[in-house]
Amino acid sequence: MEKYQDESLSFEERARDMVEHMTLEECASQMLFGAAKVEHVGIPFYNWWNEALHGVARCGMATVFPQAIGMAASFDPELLKEVADAISTEGRAKYNMYQKYEDYGIYKGITFWSPNVNIFRDPRWGRGQETYGEDPFLTSRMGVAFVEGLQGDDPRYLKTAACAKHFAVHSGPEKLRHEFDAQVTLQDMEETYLPAFHALAACGVEGFMGAYNRTNGEPCCGSKALLVDLLRGKWGFKGYVTSDCWAISDFHLHHGITETPVESVALALKNGCDLNCGNMYAYLMKAYEEGLITEEMIRTSATRLLTTRMKLGMFDKKTPFDSIGMDAVDCPEHQELNLRMARESLVLLKNNGILPLDKKKIKKIAVIGPNANSIVALEGNYHGTANQYITVLEGIRAEFPEARVNYSEGSHLYEYKLEDPGYAGDRLAEVKGMTDEADVVILVTGMDETIEGEEMADKELGGDKKDLYLPQCQREMVKTACERNTPVVLVNLSGSAIDFDYGNEHADAIIQAWYPGGQGGKAVADLLAGNYSPSGRLPVTFYHNDNSLPEFTDYSMEGRTYKFLKEDPLFPFGFGLSYTEFEYRDLCLEKEKILAGEELCGSVVVKNIGKMEGDEVVQIYLKDLEASERVPHHKLCSFARVHLAPGEEKKLAFQIEPEQFQVICADGERKYEGGAFRVSAGGCQPDAYSEGLMGRKTVSREVILQ
Repeated sequence: MEKYQDESLSFEERARDMVEHMTLEECASQMLFGAAKVEHVGIPFYNWWNEALHGVARCGMATVFPQAIGMAASFDPELLKEVADAISTEGRAKYNMYQKYEDYGIYKGITFWSPNVNIFRDPRWGRGQETYGEDPFLTSRMGVAFVEGLQGDDPRYLKTAACAKHFAVHSGPEKLRHEFDAQVTLQDMEETYLPAFHALAACGVEGFMGAYNRTNGEPCCGSKALLVDLLRGKWGFKGYVTSDCWAISDFHLHHGITETPVESVALALKNGCDLNCGNMYAYLMKAYEEGLITEEMIRTSATRLLTTRMKLGMFDKKTPFDSIGMDAVDCPEHQELNLRMARESLVLLKNNGILPLDKKKIKKIAVIGPNANSIVALEGNYHGTANQYITVLEGIRAEFPEARVNYSEGSHLYEYKLEDPGYAGDRLAEVKGMTDEADVVILVTGMDETIEGEEMADKELGGDKKDLYLPQCQREMVKTACERNTPVVLVNLSGSAIDFDYGNEHADAIIQAWYPGGQGGKAVADLLAGNYSPSGRLPVTFYHNDNSLPEFTDYSMEGRTYKFLKEDPLFPFGFGLSYTEFEYRDLCLEKEKILAGEELCGSVVVKNIGKMEGDEVVQIYLKDLEASERVPHHKLCSFARVHLAPGEEKKLAFQIEPEQFQVICADGERKYEGGAFRVSAGGCQPDAYSEGLMGRKTVSREVILQ
């Protein structure tokens, strides 16, 4: 028996031995995403490319959970870990089936190129929906939970392999991503763009994917600063690195950093890019023959890749996951989990008292809007195919069986007319008629992956937004419904911040539903009916369209996100209303003075002073009161969910990690400065605007760092 066949040895030792038994050409053949079969050492065909952003994607039936930005709105890492565990179960089930029928194609493997922990710095970015929002701390917590759920807790094998993407400074514009150079200060790198990636590297994520763009002049998939000095050097990452798909060809075709494919391949491999999603690594042997790369480089990368496959049990007689069957895919248990996550993701942005609806009084409901009966708007991008979808219209019909429910598409998603031949606003008369006859209007607006998402060649902005408004046809529909005398509940399905324009003031209630997944329509209907109290919180700032945002191509954090915004937004980060009320008191800190490098422990009492049971998202913010460098207004540094019955109170403990007290200098270095810090606890940010919208104050205490 060869060492690589000996299951008692470490995966790394076995992988090294396997590579020693292979020719250099055979090693190179493992470095394309469609890895070749090498029969004499028992390597089968394998396709590395698979996606699991919010469910196993692009290869048939799977539970379609809410899009990542929606799951971030739950502020619930524990629930997200359960979701990721369910995704990995389904991934194994589908892998087992495809292996049985010898289908080794794309999207059939168990190396998932998820999660996306880029920072959603600009609301115009179409791919922001794939992220966990604008805050590095929230993104880190959610990203780590997702990785832990995907990779599992088996002491020997990975259940599936997660991958942190897109390393490291990547958030649009989509049209320019193949040629764009993201210029970013070292301070913003360390404070905003890197923390989530560092957290995932520290928690043992198996893979990293580079970004398409350059960062400070270097293409990310061939960056010495990012891949060599930081990722493998300073952070000690041991897993595999893959390029984004066809990103290495951008080196010479668009970035102009190299002149030929061979030079591009050499640059990527020299800087530690092990796997090529694309076809450039077909030039590996030519680069070797020309002396641009060494044999050791190829064998090192092949060893890393085979180590990952070893960890997944691909060369062992059996794993604990071999018996998982297709009965686990979008099963009743996963649908129930999906519904829980969808409920926690919905954010109530406005409510003048109309919600929850009184079933005894509601006899006729008008459900209007292009997303009301849309499956596409439930899905988001990078999605699978659910075994069952419940649209908003279907959910309302099921939840309000005694009411007459009328439906109108209202408008096209983005075109000026619905019918051809037709005319602008060709359904607005129907909107008026249904509105006038109804007791309440549920107006379902928003976007979907056909107009908001990853690079789209047929769209002017490539999937990004030109402004923060709904498409003009929907704005006219909203105004038509809201200017009449019937109450209007606006339910918006989108992956990013929207300025609802006329609806901001004139809708009676506003619900941000994101892309809520296969059970999304039921979750919305349950919220409308008051079957639970809404508890989602915004993981991104909802700006006014006329807020003075920097240029989309400006990667400075000045004027961006809740940390550095200089104006009042439309709806702030961390905001979300409830059907009940919570009171905070007795914020206690264990120490009044702490030393550099010491964590701070504290507690706060939260009480449900309303009439309905519900979840509260407790948010702890830290403000540096005496910093010599630029620091955020305040920053999220701890959070937790708590469920409370009416009149019930709980004392919640929290910890603030030592690094939260560090100042990030202009040169990117971290340091401790003595001085005062303010710790605030509440259901929103500790600023007057947030507190005004919530209708209650946060509580605060000061601590001195010595």
